[in-house]
Amino acid sequence: MRMLWARLRPWLTLFIVVLVYIPVAIDATVLHVATPTLSTRLGASSNTLLWIIDIYSLIMAGMVLPMGALGDRIGFKRLLLTGSALFGLASLAAALAPGAGWLIAARGLLAVGAAMIVPATLAAIRTLFADTGQRNIALGIWAAVGSGGAAFGPLIGGFLLEHFYWGSVFLVNVPIILVVMLLTRFLVPVQQGRPGQPVNLRHALMLIAAILLIIYSLKTLLKGTQPLGVTLPALAVGALLLWRFIRTQLSLARPMIDIRLFGHRVIFCGIMMAMVAMITLVGFELMMAQELQFVHGFTPLAAGAFMLPVMLASGISGPVAGVLVSRCGLRRVAAGGMLLSGLSFAGLSATDFASQPYQAWALMALLGFSVASALLASTAAIMAAAPPEKASAAGAIETMAYELGAGLGVALFGLLLSRSFTAAIILPDGLAAPLSRQAASSIGEAMALAGQLDAQTGQHLAQAARHAFSLSHSLALGAASVLLLGLALAVWFALARSRRSEGAF
Repeated sequence: MRMLWARLRPWLTLFIVVLVYIPVAIDATVLHVATPTLSTRLGASSNTLLWIIDIYSLIMAGMVLPMGALGDRIGFKRLLLTGSALFGLASLAAALAPGAGWLIAARGLLAVGAAMIVPATLAAIRTLFADTGQRNIALGIWAAVGSGGAAFGPLIGGFLLEHFYWGSVFLVNVPIILVVMLLTRFLVPVQQGRPGQPVNLRHALMLIAAILLIIYSLKTLLKGTQPLGVTLPALAVGALLLWRFIRTQLSLARPMIDIRLFGHRVIFCGIMMAMVAMITLVGFELMMAQELQFVHGFTPLAAGAFMLPVMLASGISGPVAGVLVSRCGLRRVAAGGMLLSGLSFAGLSATDFASQPYQAWALMALLGFSVASALLASTAAIMAAAPPEKASAAGAIETMAYELGAGLGVALFGLLLSRSFTAAIILPDGLAAPLSRQAASSIGEAMALAGQLDAQTGQHLAQAARHAFSLSHSLALGAASVLLLGLALAVWFALARSRRSEGAF
């Protein structure tokens, strides 16, 4: 009986950590189809909406490093329980938010809780699955939940928005968290921590400030909404803080996080794959949500349903990719996943979603499968290359790459769409200068303005906005294709000399 329990316990723990990882993954994208609703209900501007979406991934990217160190110090079970409690309370606060500022703050707290949960889940897998083959299958399931949860976010958000009030997208997290905490308390084994592992919150805040300043500066610099005298100093301060953080960690005898892990060639490749895959996947979903609702008139639920092939393919690819990594090696799966993702984006950039839905669905299924495979390959690379005693730190690095990629995906795709939309739109004659600037800033602003003008002018503006956005989305998808194809080539050569290590490479 004890032997049977010893065999079943890792898989039972995997079920628990996957269950708590589901809302964490979904919350990264659940608001993508909710931007029109939030704009109306909370009176949020387009820039505020981007921060509501983006703050979760950006705060999480900065906090996973210290939380990974905290996990090494107190053990993954304690970290999982603490993070789950904070995530549940923050979900409740977000569901009851009376305004945009409250919601941004609640999303920030959600990110802190998520930053505790994810390294704990990866550390549990790395610790409890000693067999490489079983660990790769477990990581495949974990990766499928991550990519599938992020992919299903828009569909879940659309369903809840169509049937309940907007806060329900956060309220559904609470019962899941309560079940997870109960199961974790009684069924997950206690891990021996390392009390000497330092956790320096000052350094964590330094990293978060650096990330937020850099992202803010890049957004405003590319959008041109602030003078260079404001943007460039903010960018310089952010870069200086990031440099200072890295130098401080390298100089410490017992750093909060082992920055030297980034110097490992396989780990670095895994980080780059995770970042680029999430940039393209999250950016694609955000762009598609706007394309389908503004250009083709879909409801939030219908827009989420149209993207179902991405979600289904992402959900089933993880376990398959885990087996492929074990049998074919990391290099083939990683480069192949990036290559197929690039080809799918190239096809989507030339696809008319209204007249070619079957072609769009086939390409989206290919995208979901290939991106999830690349994400699994990056996870396997990082976790296999890291020593067991640094499992939480390696999990934190992996999660940082995921979340920073998600945040950058929203920022970069949003900016690319905004700039290309402004350049492509042909405004109707006779619009006053303030109205012209409003209409050219984004498709959301243009469609809102079209409803306020006379029928003929409004129809002309709406048609021009739809045409400009379609051109912009083709440009964005083409750029993503070039990026992914280039990364596939780089990964293939970077891992050319990698030898098989524990069956992972």
